[in-house]
Amino acid sequence: MKLAAFIHAIYIAPSAGAPMQQLAQAELIAGTGIRGDRYAQGNGAFSKTTPPKIRHITLIAKSGIEAANQLLEQNQYPQFSEAQTRRNIVISGITPEGLNGLVGRIFFLGQLSLQGIELCDPCQRPAKLLNKVDFIKSFEGCGGIRAAILDSGILYPEDILSTD
Repeated sequence: MKLAAFIHAIYIAPSAGAPMQQLAQAELIAGTGIRGDRYAQGNGAFSKTTPPKIRHITLIAKSGIEAANQLLEQNQYPQFSEAQTRRNIVISGITPEGLNGLVGRIFFLGQLSLQGIELCDPCQRPAKLLNKVDFIKSFEGCGGIRAAILDSGILYPEDILSTD
């Protein structure tokens, strides 16, 4: 199945709690994560969870961020920028439900294969780091997914997301 989805933006944070930095390209390391990102280095806020979870890369639908921000705006709460969601890859051209449907499936970003592992349920971390409210409620169902990186290589904004 071909999707009209593509990478809108790429972000990493070098350490737990550090602001996310937008990248012009990202080096993915199979079985590890994005070079320079906190989880690839083992120093993310949730790196030491028991049992361990695969946290190679996170993806979120741009339309999900927009929907959550509309809800926040209606309630007169501050909105979250793409970087403030603390997800690595922002995908345009896909719904949150479409992205969530990649859990348990192999998919491709550009030429690199990944496997959807689980939903990235919203937590309070982004809200606490920014002293904002309502991240969990607003991003429910559209917090993105975690994926395992199966191939090493370089990703660029506008690389296509596909499932075959």
